[in-house]
Amino acid sequence: MNSRTLLGPAFFAFIFFLSSAEAFSQVTSRVDTTQIRIGEQFHYEIEVEEIQGVRLPKFESDSLNRVGVVTSKIDSLKNRLIIKYTLTSFDSGQYVLPGQEVFVRDKRYLTDPVIVDVGTVPVDTIKQPMHHIKTIKSEPYLFSDYLNYFWGLIVALLIIGVILYFVLRDKPKHEEFVEKIPPFDRAKQRLQELDQKKLVEQNRIKLYYVELTDIVRTFIEREMKIPALESTTEELIETITDFNSSSNLNIPPETLSKLRRLLQEADLVKFAKMKPLLNEIELHRQDAETVIDVMHPAHEARMKREQEEEKNRIEREKKEELKKMEEETQLKK
Repeated sequence: MNSRTLLGPAFFAFIFFLSSAEAFSQVTSRVDTTQIRIGEQFHYEIEVEEIQGVRLPKFESDSLNRVGVVTSKIDSLKNRLIIKYTLTSFDSGQYVLPGQEVFVRDKRYLTDPVIVDVGTVPVDTIKQPMHHIKTIKSEPYLFSDYLNYFWGLIVALLIIGVILYFVLRDKPKHEEFVEKIPPFDRAKQRLQELDQKKLVEQNRIKLYYVELTDIVRTFIEREMKIPALESTTEELIETITDFNSSSNLNIPPETLSKLRRLLQEADLVKFAKMKPLLNEIELHRQDAETVIDVMHPAHEARMKREQEEEKNRIEREKKEELKKMEEETQLKK
């Protein structure tokens, strides 16, 4: 027989033997027992002759999943890694734990399967005497049994006291809630305070637009008595437009356009995460101050016109009343 013919199979057999020996030397498994009773625990260990590059997938139970993991722990000893499982089962029968996968430096190893017999616990009803079921005995109550009720009562009394304080206390007069600073001056002051915070330099753009629009809306609400803080952008613009036409405020259309642009683009920054450019931010800051400056004299002019109209009305009524009295006097003569 040709020597080359024998050398090929022998070489492959030798390589298979070396790879198998390497696999078994790398990963081994053992159990302390393969026979337990229901509820008893046994230990299953996997030992890996390596510490670095070891990956352990989830523990694979039997096909019926009747064997469960109680605890698991990983220990390292010199150049070895030991994975310890504490297992148990509450169903009698014979179960096969499949081989567990272990990856060492991305190379897959498989442990030997383990057969576990779970036996029942025999109960001898002849030797063990039967007894009647005893009634439940009540234990005497202790002070600790009432502690939860006691603390609950204390908390309830505190809550009731706080509620009564806010309900029954002397409520401040309405004038105390009104800011003494006029709306126009307060808005100007808040704009300066916003500039001093330097939120744009801190890249807190969203907070900057929240405060900027709040300044404008608060000014409009206090100055024109319009619910600007609770209105959406479109509702506010529509209300101001109607108010402008009905009250002859004479607010220029370009001012209303600036207000609409400021509020709409601020909504995009606050809710759509839009990031405006620096020159756009400066333009919006200028628009906010322009809106406040323009709407302030418009409101003052309307108030003056209303006061003048009221004064003229009172004078007309007085003249009519005097004329009527003169006519009555002449009729009596």
